[in-house]
Amino acid sequence: MARAADAVRPRLARFARATGPRVTRFARATAPRLTRITRPKTWQYTAGAATAGLALAAGVVTAAGPWDSTGQRTAERDRAVALDHTGGADHGHGAEASGTAPGSPRPAPSAGAVLTGLGGTATPGGVKAAPGTGNLADLLDPLLKDDPALGGHRAAAVVDLTTGKRLYGLDSDAALTPASTTKIATAVAALTAMGPDHRLTTRTALEPDTGELVLVGGGDPTLTAREDDGGTSRTWGSPRASEAGSGGEAGSGGGPASLRTLAEKTAAALKKRDVRKVTLSYDTTLYAGPDLHPIGVNENLARVTALMADEGRTDDSTSGPAPRVPDPADAAARTFADLLKQHGITASPPGPSKATGRATTLATVSSPPLSALVERMLTNSDNDLAEALARHTAVATGKRADFAGAGAAVTARLKQLGLPVDGARFHDGSGLDRTDLITPDLLTALLTEAADPARPQLRAVLTGLPVAHFTGTLAGRYTDGAAGLVRAKTGTLTGVNTLAGTITTPDGHLLGFAFLANDTTDPYTAQTTLDRAATALALP
Repeated sequence: MARAADAVRPRLARFARATGPRVTRFARATAPRLTRITRPKTWQYTAGAATAGLALAAGVVTAAGPWDSTGQRTAERDRAVALDHTGGADHGHGAEASGTAPGSPRPAPSAGAVLTGLGGTATPGGVKAAPGTGNLADLLDPLLKDDPALGGHRAAAVVDLTTGKRLYGLDSDAALTPASTTKIATAVAALTAMGPDHRLTTRTALEPDTGELVLVGGGDPTLTAREDDGGTSRTWGSPRASEAGSGGEAGSGGGPASLRTLAEKTAAALKKRDVRKVTLSYDTTLYAGPDLHPIGVNENLARVTALMADEGRTDDSTSGPAPRVPDPADAAARTFADLLKQHGITASPPGPSKATGRATTLATVSSPPLSALVERMLTNSDNDLAEALARHTAVATGKRADFAGAGAAVTARLKQLGLPVDGARFHDGSGLDRTDLITPDLLTALLTEAADPARPQLRAVLTGLPVAHFTGTLAGRYTDGAAGLVRAKTGTLTGVNTLAGTITTPDGHLLGFAFLANDTTDPYTAQTTLDRAATALALP
């Protein structure tokens, strides 16, 4: 454990301006704008190595670094293997090197990949196609079909991800409210429309005639104004890269783009032009339509605008529900004005405007690549990111960047992929809209597409899924045997419980599943039942 802590410590350290212009701005702004398993366990937690492995993994999982070549984090491997009954291996260091006393429990063995189908070697020859599984109905029906905890409407599907063959179905073509499992569709649509390396760019532009400085929103909700990014660089899988570039550009590597960096670079560019005072404006015209989600003001989502910092959160949180500022764009611009002042530039109180085509870009900052944004969205069930990626999908495909256009863009991308979109309805990108509809067949088809070796650009859809008892919205679930074996996107609304993801079975089968329950009355019991069904697949 000491050696492992020493190995993790370096990663933690890394992860530590005139009436004229204002009239012009007003004219632009007012112009029209385009738990427990009930059957006998087949294997148990082991003492000693298992206890040590679990404790260590729990302590370091959030800081264990980027996804490795198998689609896992190091701590996930350690924890998954700590649940394995084989025990005994010492990672090749020997008992003496590991400080293991004779007769004491040896360190947990090296584990195979949870995502075996994405390059792991947990079984000879890699992932196997699932054989006939007629017993799945006997296994799952008592939970998914018969259990009253799942309310009046339920549907499910299980598929072999190596072939796409459906192994189990319960009204699998029934379209139900999916809640946050909608984000799987949003992720696939965004990645196919823009590619995994696409970045969201925020910039400053100087108007040549008026000297107006415009902060142009690029639709990046992860843009941060925090001095040390709130410690969030740890969650992006790699430390922030060195600032890049020429012409006042700056880029982000692993961590979020910094509004502070943008202010510093912008101030430097202004001083080169001998400008010390500006009229500050902000441009949110990348998006169209209303910015308030149909659910109204809600701590799960800020107003959907192309300019915001730290998702408009008013506390220090980086994920989950939080109070939000009433106008994220104005708040971000005011923070930017304060940051410019720290670098010797005086800015007027900001107001809305639109940068013209003649404006000169002074500086830019860019988000992590889209693949990392997708992983974060799925792991944390980030609603702000989901709505942003849906609108960027609309922008990339020529649709109007509002709620309706984003939904149409997602549907069109999935249809182009040949996926079964009949019955599906997308009215947002996050799944907070209760009028969204998805079938289990579509969800499992999305997972199958993401697992296809011919579509490596979709890999982040699988690697971003929360891991049972490890990460994101599954961190506190699966305490009874399937920890590390289930990767799944959760979905919860009042009366709605859903779960969709992947499972690698002990004998090397890679399965995809989607369980949807509507009209549930006890969310905890319904959630537990869905977890038990996934566990039944993981530990048959």
